[in-house]
Parts: sequence; C-alpha cells; structure tokens
Amino acid sequence: MAEREQKPKRLYQVWKGSNRFFCAGRLIFGPDVSSLIFTIILIGGPALAFCVKVNHTINVNKKDDRNTNYWYFVLLVAALLACLDILFLLLTASRDPGIIPRNTKPPESEEAFDMNTPSMEWINDRTPHLRLPKTKEVIVNGQTVNVKYCDTCMLYRAPRASHCSICNNCVQKFDHHCPWVGQCIGLRNYRFFYMFISTSTILCLFVFGFSWVHIAQNKEVVLKAMQKDIVSDVLIVYCFITVWFVGGLTVFHLYLICTNQTTYENFRYRYDKKENPYHKGIRRNLAEVFLSKIPPSLNDFRAFACEDENMVTEAIDMDHVLTSKEKIDIDMGNKFPESNGISLPEILQNLHYDELEGNSKSKEGTLEYDIQPSPFVFETEKRDEEIIPHETKTIHQV
Repeated sequence: MAEREQKPKRLYQVWKGSNRFFCAGRLIFGPDVSSLIFTIILIGGPALAFCVKVNHTINVNKKDDRNTNYWYFVLLVAALLACLDILFLLLTASRDPGIIPRNTKPPESEEAFDMNTPSMEWINDRTPHLRLPKTKEVIVNGQTVNVKYCDTCMLYRAPRASHCSICNNCVQKFDHHCPWVGQCIGLRNYRFFYMFISTSTILCLFVFGFSWVHIAQNKEVVLKAMQKDIVSDVLIVYCFITVWFVGGLTVFHLYLICTNQTTYENFRYRYDKKENPYHKGIRRNLAEVFLSKIPPSLNDFRAFACEDENMVTEAIDMDHVLTSKEKIDIDMGNKFPESNGISLPEILQNLHYDELEGNSKSKEGTLEYDIQPSPFVFETEKRDEEIIPHETKTIHQV
C-alpha cells in the first residue's frame, strides 16, 4: 500500500524562528506574545476606570448642561486615545518587523572570491571546506561600515541589520526587542511603535490632568476631596509613575529619529565621536520614518514551503557581500569528506592557494553602497550562467 502523500506545508508552519503565528500565518508575533495581553491590561484598565468615573460625573451633573457637555467631551477624547493606543500596539506587535530570510546553506566559494575583508577571524564550524571572514567592510555614504556574518541565518547582514536572540531572526534596521510589545522593533513596525509610545504618553497626561480637575471641582479642601475620590487618587499616582517611563521613551526615540539612529546603534556606537553615515538632516530623517512607504515583507508566510531547499535564499541581497579569500584546506586532499560526497573541481585540485593570495589582493574590488529610502536592489550581470557582481554596487534602503 502506497504511503499517503503528505500535505504540503506553508512557510509559517516550518518557520525556523521563534515567532508565533495566528490566523493561518497572516499575523506574526514574537515568542513572548503573552506580554502583549499584560500591556493591553495596563492601558485598558486605567482608561476604562477613568471613563467610568467621568460617566458617573455626567450622570450626577445632568441638570448642569454646560458641565455635562464638558465631561462628555472629556469622555470621548479619553476613549479615542485609549482605542488608538491599543490599535498602534497591535499594529506593532502583529506584523513582520523586517525579518531577513535565512539561507539554507553558507555562501558558495565561487561567489566569494572578489571582496576585500579586514577580518582575521574565520568561520569554519559549519563549512569545513571553506573559510569565511567574520566581518566585511562596505562603504555607506562614503564611510566604512562593518557587516557581520550570521552563523544562524548563514548570511552577511545588511547595514543596520542585527540578529535578535529572542526571536531568532535577523531583522532589517533592528532597533530593539520590546518586552512590552513582545516583538522585535525594526524597519517595518518602528513607525507604529513610536505612535504607540507617544499616544501612551498623551493618554497618561490626559488622565492625570483631568483627574486633578475632577478633584478640584469639589468645593471642599483638596485633601478632603481626595479622600472621597479614591479612583482619581489611584489614577493620579498611576499616571504620574507611568508617564516618566513612556514619556522618557517618547523623547528618547524622537531624538533617535531626528538623528537617524536606532537604539542598538546608540548603545553600541558613539556617533558623537564620529559622523553618522545615515544622518540626512532632521526634516529628511522625520520624513523617512513617518512619510516614506513601508517596504513589503521579504517573507510570504502563507506560501508553500519547498521540500528540497538546495538553493541559497537571496536574503536582502547581502549574499553578494561575500568572502574574497575562502581557502581550500589542502590537507584534506582533492576531495571533501566522504560524507559530503563532493569532489573538488579539477582546476582546483592540488592548488596552493597561498601563492596566489598576494596577487588576488590587488585584484579585489571594494563594494560601495549608497543608502536610499527604498527597498534593497542589487545590479547583477549574468555571464556564462554565473552572477558576477559589479565593482560598484548600489543598495537602496528605507
């Protein structure tokens, strides 16, 4: 009896990262998605308590039309701010932050002979027949930037990309992993993240201010009025503590936006001592975050996954940023380990690479990158069924 053919699986069902998917792969969350529920409670609970308190005030003062209309307006604004805050939170947490598709195998040696590397560290744990440099130098707006090789994703990361150890993915323009959102903050959700924290700040200030107004409307002494209005007292204390956190975060990220930095870059590098290659001026930096088009996801999580993935995924076009001096281990002979079942090409058999290394240095080119606010595009040229990178290449980045 023939075995029943297995039903093909979609990409989100065989995803190697730590993400959690809902609605058949339409929504992608981080592994700590449960923290999102806690954050919603922290926002919705006080906001609901404030709205209930304002509604009670309206019912008490029905005879005073002027005062009633005033508190109706307060109730409407509070409810709108709370809904917007939760909406921006969900938009931040439920979308692909800019995950870079990982490769199924390391870069091939043929693709890695034409780039300089300053790195003296080599990666050979997963590639016994290759030696890949740990870092590469690329030019970004006239400045040298190092890009690292990711052992997990088996690719050279694009400039500003980094690997999140919690989600186990490389993310474009990685900012940080937010425990309150339960998701990485990157290229595709940073705008909504900033709207979330700024709306949270406004909501805290709004509730804090009108809680005091509610107490002040009582004709009694403030201390006696506070003793009779426990709900307003709790809201004042809660908002006072919270606004320092979300308010400080909002101001800090506004500074990062105006200087075109990420949280990761701000903590890791010191752009006050050297020029920031991504800074374009305050107005253009603000437009890049809030007015530019959000690039599409590099992953189609609902697409059917290929069973035999022998091809290297072109992750964010950075597999063109490859090794230049991959060395063949001569001690291994003319063949790789029998487990690989791969023979060396005849032209490379008994090749003494060290004698050629000096000549190769003079022929190696330098890749040059021009960062622009648009998706990554590489110009390549096909010759004899090989992709040969130009000496000068352009990356367009959002």
